[in-house]
Amino acid sequence: MGRLFVAPLLTGLLTASAAMAEEDPFLWLEEVQGQRALEWVRAQNAKTEAVLEKDPRFAPFQAEALRIFTATDRIPGPSFRAGGVDTFWQDAANPRGQWRHTTTEGYASPTIPWQTVLDVDALSKAEGANWIWKGKECLPPADQRCIVRLSNGGKDAVEAREFDAGAKQFVENGFKLTEGKQSVDWLDADTLLVGRDWGGDTLTESGYPFVLKRWKRGTPVEQATEVFRGERTDVSASPIILRDEEGVLQAVFVNRGVTFYESELYLLGDAAPVRLPFPRKVSFQAFLQGQVVFTIEEDWGGFKQGALLAYPLAALKADPAKAKPTLILQPGPRQGIERVAATRNLLLVNVYEDVKGALDVYTPGKKRWTRKRLAMPKNASVEIVDTSSSHDQVFAGAEGFLEPGSLWFGDAAAGKVKRIKSLPARFDASKHRVEQFWVKSKDGTKVPYFLVRPVKPKVAGVTPMVVYGYGGFQVSKPPVYLPEMGKLWLERGGAYVVANIRGGGEFGPSWHQAALREKRQRAFDDFAAVLEDLVRRKVTSPKHIGIYGRSNGGVLTSVVMTQRPELLNAAVIESPLIDMMRYPKLPAGASWVGEYGDPAVPEDAAFISKYSAYQNLKPGVRYPKPYITTNTKDDRVHPGHARKFAAKLESMGLPYLYYENTDGGHSNDSDPMLNARRWALHHVYLSQQLMDAAAP
Repeated sequence: MGRLFVAPLLTGLLTASAAMAEEDPFLWLEEVQGQRALEWVRAQNAKTEAVLEKDPRFAPFQAEALRIFTATDRIPGPSFRAGGVDTFWQDAANPRGQWRHTTTEGYASPTIPWQTVLDVDALSKAEGANWIWKGKECLPPADQRCIVRLSNGGKDAVEAREFDAGAKQFVENGFKLTEGKQSVDWLDADTLLVGRDWGGDTLTESGYPFVLKRWKRGTPVEQATEVFRGERTDVSASPIILRDEEGVLQAVFVNRGVTFYESELYLLGDAAPVRLPFPRKVSFQAFLQGQVVFTIEEDWGGFKQGALLAYPLAALKADPAKAKPTLILQPGPRQGIERVAATRNLLLVNVYEDVKGALDVYTPGKKRWTRKRLAMPKNASVEIVDTSSSHDQVFAGAEGFLEPGSLWFGDAAAGKVKRIKSLPARFDASKHRVEQFWVKSKDGTKVPYFLVRPVKPKVAGVTPMVVYGYGGFQVSKPPVYLPEMGKLWLERGGAYVVANIRGGGEFGPSWHQAALREKRQRAFDDFAAVLEDLVRRKVTSPKHIGIYGRSNGGVLTSVVMTQRPELLNAAVIESPLIDMMRYPKLPAGASWVGEYGDPAVPEDAAFISKYSAYQNLKPGVRYPKPYITTNTKDDRVHPGHARKFAAKLESMGLPYLYYENTDGGHSNDSDPMLNARRWALHHVYLSQQLMDAAAP
């Protein structure tokens, strides 16, 4: 096509998309708390509950899931603080949860002597609020003064309050910030660095802060002093506080998120902020022994994409232009760096090789960093759980699809780890096996996937199969122990797949960037190739295949459902993005333009319009009956996506189920009671669509 005709064509596409939005008969469903919209939600929920909750499997599924999520023999997730170990614990008696503390020795013992620091259930009852714990920031080195983040109903927006962990109470007349999407960190005992809505358009178009202020104790927050200002078109601005091993402040960086994947790093000082010589595609990782450790997501300065590097902080302060980074690790083509964390003297690097985890310890030297690999389980998922700057100890986790999680305590300096806790088996895995396969996608790229299936299926070729995918934001999906999947699905004869499609981070930034923006179709093609391979191998058949995806995975599942309906018979589409021609207009969609493209730009509208599931539903096509579910208080992915997709299916006379939870936020798992119900509904639907279809 000649260039002369490109602009008119793209302009036509944009005009058509704008008209499509204006003519959208379901825009009223985007009004989250609108009376008409909520009445529609209640009616849809009633219909779905009649189908799923009245199924005889629902009650036992819910009971089994609740036993899993509230089991008292779970491993309490540890984090180092104040010379000991913290956890946040939820169970049947404490569904909102308790912040607890013990000694390091006490944590390693079979019966942990916990002390409750804050009871969120009691706080919720006392204040008549639906508080959901969203974490804390404590001031080193004592780690006793903390900023606690609480969300009303599970939203990303939080209230922040100062808490004395030693006295186990909120500080009278202490720091307190009203609800909002905000960042808060300590500069010293009497000063916070805060990013929030200061009024006057100080949130980005994505709904995040771009103005940071220094707030002194005893002064109104309105009198806080501005120290950094980005642009409203940015994604956000957030502080990075660098402290040495004694907890002494060494520097303050600001990460100005220009787009979701492009940043500018600034050094704050007494004068104007100083732009530092990092590349735009950079991720700060750790601060260790005066070294600023970071990864790059693009080739830069003679280093290859994905490299782990270090800058001397002193050189950055003295003359940023003359500072020279050193290479710590250059991952290979089948590797990806999952996480990096510092101890007092050492650097922990969590790497994946062919989507199997390992944990390496790096020691800084004058000319090069040396590496030692810790003896963690092989052919498993391995993760850094927590480290502390006060010593060289580390908590690490390991698990597999059929191997329950275990917690390891390590001395990084000695290069030794030992298993200190193990999760008991939640389902019978003796009759299943795990295999990893590779399949060629449409463009010839080999894509891996994990298959978890019965050793001896009841009937060959018709095993009920749930296929999970995500494929976005450089998020990896390594092996993970899913007790609810094992108990509710595998034990009943089902199987499942985790597809490591492009867009994820399994093989570093190149694997992610291969499916960005105009290349997004590759992720959908990869996923379809996995479904086709399962049929080709005669593991199952389309009638018995269901797909599941959440959040960005909702883009994937809704698109594959509309593009390749012949490959599946069920789709769980949870907390999804679906109307991709309108997503930047819905909070917090504008922040993801770097991932998907901007439908307001004609060139981007051209490729987005080709796959956006909301626009590509067609009458007369036989689609599988999906289960679409979201959350009213999801302030990250707008519930309007799910609502409108269901409404459009209904208007076209197509089968679907829709359910909207009213609490929990985007994560959907903040309350174990609601989470048990959530998974029971999922698995009843999947059983109806796939297992009942498999019955003779």
